Amino acid sequence: MNRFVTLNRREFLKVSAAAGGGLLIGLYLPGRLEAATNTTAEEFLPNAFLRIAPDNTVTVISKHLEMGQGVYTGLPTIVADELDADWSHIRVESAPADATRYGNLAWGGTTQGTGGSTSVTNSWEQLRRAGATARAMLIAAAAHTWKVKAGTLRAANSYVIDPKGKRRASYGELSTLAATLTPPLDVKLKTPKQWKLIGKHVPRTDSVDKSSGKAIFAGDMRLPGMLTALVARSPLFGAKLKGFKVDAVKAMPGVKAVVAIPQGVAVVATDFWSAKLARDALQVEWDDSAAEKRSSDELLAQYLELSKKPGVVAHQSGDITKGLAGAAKKLEATFEFPYLAHAPMEPLACVVQLSDNACEIWAGSQAQTNDQATAAEVSGLKTGQVTIHTLLAGGSFGRRANPTADYVREGVEVAKATRALNAPIRLLWTREDDIRGGYYRPMYVHTIAAGLDRRGRPLAWQHRIIGQSILAGMANRAPSKDSVDFTSVEGAANLPYTIPDMLVDLHTTQVGVPVLWWRSVGSTHTAFSTEVMINELAIAAKQDPVAFRRALLKNHPRHLGVLNLAAQKAGWGKPLPKGRWRGVAVHKSFNSYVAEVAEISLADGKPKVERVVCAVDCGVAVNPDMVRAQMESGIIFGLSAALYGEITLKDGQVVQSNYHDYQIVRLPETPKIEVHIVPSQAKPTGVGEPGVPPLAPAVANAVFAATGKPVRRLPIRI
Repeated sequence: MNRFVTLNRREFLKVSAAAGGGLLIGLYLPGRLEAATNTTAEEFLPNAFLRIAPDNTVTVISKHLEMGQGVYTGLPTIVADELDADWSHIRVESAPADATRYGNLAWGGTTQGTGGSTSVTNSWEQLRRAGATARAMLIAAAAHTWKVKAGTLRAANSYVIDPKGKRRASYGELSTLAATLTPPLDVKLKTPKQWKLIGKHVPRTDSVDKSSGKAIFAGDMRLPGMLTALVARSPLFGAKLKGFKVDAVKAMPGVKAVVAIPQGVAVVATDFWSAKLARDALQVEWDDSAAEKRSSDELLAQYLELSKKPGVVAHQSGDITKGLAGAAKKLEATFEFPYLAHAPMEPLACVVQLSDNACEIWAGSQAQTNDQATAAEVSGLKTGQVTIHTLLAGGSFGRRANPTADYVREGVEVAKATRALNAPIRLLWTREDDIRGGYYRPMYVHTIAAGLDRRGRPLAWQHRIIGQSILAGMANRAPSKDSVDFTSVEGAANLPYTIPDMLVDLHTTQVGVPVLWWRSVGSTHTAFSTEVMINELAIAAKQDPVAFRRALLKNHPRHLGVLNLAAQKAGWGKPLPKGRWRGVAVHKSFNSYVAEVAEISLADGKPKVERVVCAVDCGVAVNPDMVRAQMESGIIFGLSAALYGEITLKDGQVVQSNYHDYQIVRLPETPKIEVHIVPSQAKPTGVGEPGVPPLAPAVANAVFAATGKPVRRLPIRI
């Protein structure tokens, strides 16, 4: 996964000269090496991930987008610990768009982007080496100055210290000399016992700016002469622009231009409100001959018909026909899942400044490589002429990283169509644009048939999944007609439970609704169907749901570890107060293991989640506070989907439009949440998404305990 580049002295000197007097080492960085941005001749730049200034500040350069998940704290923690830096001196800035230096190693290192809960895990060794290399060079600089051996010195709190001579020098003081030294080809990393920041509490680096209003998001950007654009898009997916009338609109206050772009009609004005009023007044005619016009009910009926036929095999073991035929007891269930919108707090936005030979973009870019390439394609410029300034993002859950780079594409299209105005363009999506704009978690139908032997042990498991392919829209990853999109079956095709005869197959449907990964991707639906069905099997076998799972997970110690921890902390098996019920679920996603126990009550025939106990095994918890926050976030996000989440279509048009009819859990509905982290020295794994999948089935299983009726559709209706 990590790549190493060894430079000889001649190559090293060439690269150092290119850094403008700073020092850039070719450690673990593929391709041509260049200096990071915003450096001066006095600053110490030991590699592409950190910079030390004479004032003793350490700037960590983050290749990943900060969208609330805490990477602006997690990634600097890794660097600072190996560097022995004073946390109060740490600063963070976003890396430029440059996959050769900042590629996501979990994605092969050729693409820069954030997603799949990979930020910490793909950066772990890379950033440890970055910090350790800088520390070694600073110590070497001090040793050279004091004429002592480097091995006699130590580093602590942004100082190099000579215990014998009682001397010390700050990193800032040593930075200029360190920049002239040859970097070591190998460095020794700290052992876990030597960590001072990793696994401990450190303050978030972005909290003060976010709480004081200083943090800059795309909608906050202001450039001289900037204009605001809103786009009128078709209410039907797949419809094309046929014509529009602009005479009355052009005369409206603040309006500067009304132009056609491939996505619809853009209104450009001096401010948001002027642009919105003008867009509302537009008269647009659409060609809907190729548009998707089916309603959700029609799609569901077609999916249910498909569920009766065999699909493409995703996983097979044993003899499913024999297994089901030999079962003493057989259960069958159909599960239904609607489309889901991402609905982040910050709708899509970007600022584009386009000239004849350059394009600059300010956005909460989640996929810098794709956004940069898309902007180059639309503008007709070379990729190197496109600069991406990655800003903070107010949530995403996958929405800002889509194959078409839709909002960036629109922003550049508008800037290109209005070049005569010679003005930067701020493209904004409204909440309604966002909810109705497509790129949803796909709609799915699952069917499961399972059998138990006479002792109540599972013999057979037949699982069929019907839904759209997320990868179909990605040219380089799209599955062939007769192959399986793993994002549709993950969490089902790799079911951990010991069952002799298993078959998982898939029908990939063709629907004109744009779909995309949604926080925890395939596990959003597979965890629900599998964990609800396992629970039903436990009840049918007259066994305790936790004990039933324990027996089936004996070969999966990390699953078992989180299950046991969550059950213990939740008081599983102990009496509950009257009117309370529990449910449990356990699931692995993004290489992390999570179990959750939900405790509910019923009010007006609806479940109210009172308490959720979560256990997570994510390897080394770099920032335990961030891990807890992400588990809490995932639980609340998952609860919103479990209780309310549903995008429906009527004659092809999206019914929902804003938070009033696409609801999220509010503060009074938020349960008490407890998060327990399994101690580990394994490599860190993802935490941004794995908290979501177990929540809905845990709640559904608690509802089953309360009512005796299984829950097989989301959102939950009793």
